[in-house]
Amino acid sequence: MPVGGPSLADLLAGAQVVSLPMRVRFRGITTREAVLLEGPAGWGEFAPFPEYDDAEAAAWLRAAIEAAWLGPPTPLRERVPINATVPAIGPQQVPEILARFPGTRTAKVKVAEKGQTLAEDLARVAAVRALVDNVRVDANGGWSVDEAVTALDALTSDGPLEYAEQPCATVPELVEVRRRLQEVTNRLGRQRVPIAADESIRRAEDPLRVVRAGGADVAVVKVPPLGGMRRLLSLSDDLAGHGVPVVVSSALDTAVGMGAGLAAAAALPGLPYACGLGTGGLFVADVAEPRQVSDGSLAAHPVVPDPARLAELGAPPERARWWLARLRRCHELLAVSGDAWDE
Repeated sequence: MPVGGPSLADLLAGAQVVSLPMRVRFRGITTREAVLLEGPAGWGEFAPFPEYDDAEAAAWLRAAIEAAWLGPPTPLRERVPINATVPAIGPQQVPEILARFPGTRTAKVKVAEKGQTLAEDLARVAAVRALVDNVRVDANGGWSVDEAVTALDALTSDGPLEYAEQPCATVPELVEVRRRLQEVTNRLGRQRVPIAADESIRRAEDPLRVVRAGGADVAVVKVPPLGGMRRLLSLSDDLAGHGVPVVVSSALDTAVGMGAGLAAAAALPGLPYACGLGTGGLFVADVAEPRQVSDGSLAAHPVVPDPARLAELGAPPERARWWLARLRRCHELLAVSGDAWDE
């Protein structure tokens, strides 16, 4: 990477803003927008969600620059096991979703969707459990402590959960959920549902705080909000020292961003859990030919966008201007911080 990192002109010279239509609503959106950056080492993706402020979004730009100007870390494996991702859909749609993940033995099911009920979550999880061996749920911080304990008790009434991801929003709530679940399991003589932290790690100034506080058994980590592949690997080392394994997951990435997640997962010393890197099937169209799921895994090779797809999926001019203005602001923050270009 050049001393001082790429200039703003360097970034803009290889920037293309795209808008990908989605098959189903996910995280409340039906279109995923991203800036793709072409650099000397390949392609990177800058796609922080619109509600994130510039300070948080700057880490996503750092990750994009790392991918395009430095490239991936040394891989230790060629393929990465993945989980199926099941949005907050009706149970009748579950077989169609799971069919997009051939050979996958693990599914992550979205629960606690606003406007939906626990009964709907139970029906969705039951439909998934009938077809997949390992089921994990993701509440995106949508439950209170009482709701989480009640829901997780109900969701495990007819089978185990591999883990529950971010059942509550705050670290103290996660700690309390784990404590109360342990009380329940001690009383009933069964295994406690492991708790996985996602937002409490990727959106925290101190990613280890939730682990030190006793709020997580598993850490869900994503390349963009952590600032790049190498920072994810470094955090994984730190978490291993606390006995907490990681699951590399997607931030609803395009094929380019997914490549960075797969590269990070491929470079981890150990990979005990299937990774949440199979969300490409949520898009109607992507910027490159989709990777094919084979025996529940994806190849970790880099991706080069298809020029025809880039042209077809180009964002409307007003959205492209919005994203490039955001890129400019985040680049300025990185330049001021002096923390953007270390390897």
